[in-house]
Amino acid sequence: MSEENKPVHGMWASRWVFILAATGSAVGLGNIWRFPYITGEYGGGAFVVLYLICIALMGVPIMIAEVLLGRRGGLSPIHSMGRLAEQSKVSRRWKGIGYLGALAGFLILSFYSVVASWALIYVWEAVTGMFQGLTAVQSQGNFEAMQANPWLMMGSHTAFMLLTMGVVALGVKRGLERAVEVLMPVLFLLLVVLIGYAATTPGFVEGVSFLFAFDFSKLSGEAVIIALGQAFFTLSLGMGAIMAYGAYMPREIKDKKTGRSRPVSIVSSVAIIAVLDTLVALGAGLAMFPLLFTGGLEPAQGPGMMFVTLPLAFGQMPGGILFGSLFFVLVVCAAWSSSISLGEPMVAWLVERGHKRGVAASMVGLAAWVLGIGSVLSFNLWKDDTFLMGTFFDNIEFLSTSILLPLGGLLIAVFTGWVMKETQARKELAMKSFPLYLVWRALVRVFSPLAVIALILYSIWSAVGGGGG
Repeated sequence: MSEENKPVHGMWASRWVFILAATGSAVGLGNIWRFPYITGEYGGGAFVVLYLICIALMGVPIMIAEVLLGRRGGLSPIHSMGRLAEQSKVSRRWKGIGYLGALAGFLILSFYSVVASWALIYVWEAVTGMFQGLTAVQSQGNFEAMQANPWLMMGSHTAFMLLTMGVVALGVKRGLERAVEVLMPVLFLLLVVLIGYAATTPGFVEGVSFLFAFDFSKLSGEAVIIALGQAFFTLSLGMGAIMAYGAYMPREIKDKKTGRSRPVSIVSSVAIIAVLDTLVALGAGLAMFPLLFTGGLEPAQGPGMMFVTLPLAFGQMPGGILFGSLFFVLVVCAAWSSSISLGEPMVAWLVERGHKRGVAASMVGLAAWVLGIGSVLSFNLWKDDTFLMGTFFDNIEFLSTSILLPLGGLLIAVFTGWVMKETQARKELAMKSFPLYLVWRALVRVFSPLAVIALILYSIWSAVGGGGG
């Protein structure tokens, strides 16, 4: 019997649908509010070069490994890892990689829905002209008032979770595929429109300089760790999403001209995803920073820039209602395409256990929604109730993003590089260049695991003793 397992949940219609889906999973809030800022802070173009090196040496090799495992297994991450462990004649405890990824994705979905749903509220505020004439104090107060209102946040969290699980419930072909075929082109189009508008503003040159001016003096040891972390987290590694999407990736596609089948390359597909993800992140910076500098505003990291500083900029500029609305629709598209990938691994596992997809999606969505209530309340009624890392939200975020994700990525690299039969890996990758295959294998066996271990240690040190991060 062939060890190549056919996907049981359906298959992407083409290689490009897989690329769009995986790019949608990778492109999220972190691309928009984190990457542009850290690029400017850590040396501009010099940091971009460092980041691309980290992507090439760690992010891409682990992503190739995760897609490889998913396509070879053909099931949810949990059952794929069980199959692959059995085929490699090793302990089925390696199935734990799948459980780890599905759990991480589920936990992230619970709080990601809360934060992403703020963008839904801000779309409404932008459309109705609430940003017009805002002062800095009013913009800050508006953001704080939203967070302080548990009912408003609960309503938006509920709406975003329904949007997410509604897509997942429809399945691979009717749900996930149709969603990314709409969301991703819309996201790219909106980004181009916003960059085009930013190029007409007086602060465009200053914004470009902030992002791309080479300043090698800012490339410290901390900058290297920051670049490694961004390279890992931006590609959605270790949360089961990429493995699940890899399970739906076709092995061959027919050439429309010749009618012959040709193999679908995992390596080139992952390279394109990494490039698109980076371009979106840089494009977000090109769209935002000129607006901030035009308004005489200081760029900030995190949600403060998106939900406090940018509304202030939109409120001061001509066409602010239109472009503010377009910007927050872009944010919703980015967040939505990411969130559906977070719910898929757990839903696929429940479907394989005999549940109908609609029921499975409802179960996962309801559980994530209930857990997300803790994150909602962390910004208002429970904001003073802290333990370990801080609020309930802080603890869930730290556990999932600083521990479970890198641990999952580490185990994926170890399994693919050291445990899985090399013949299986080579057959699945089908790389024409043997030297390139040897480079990938060396990276996934040695450099990538060491880099992820450094990330885990840095995260723990920052949380408990370093005070930075």
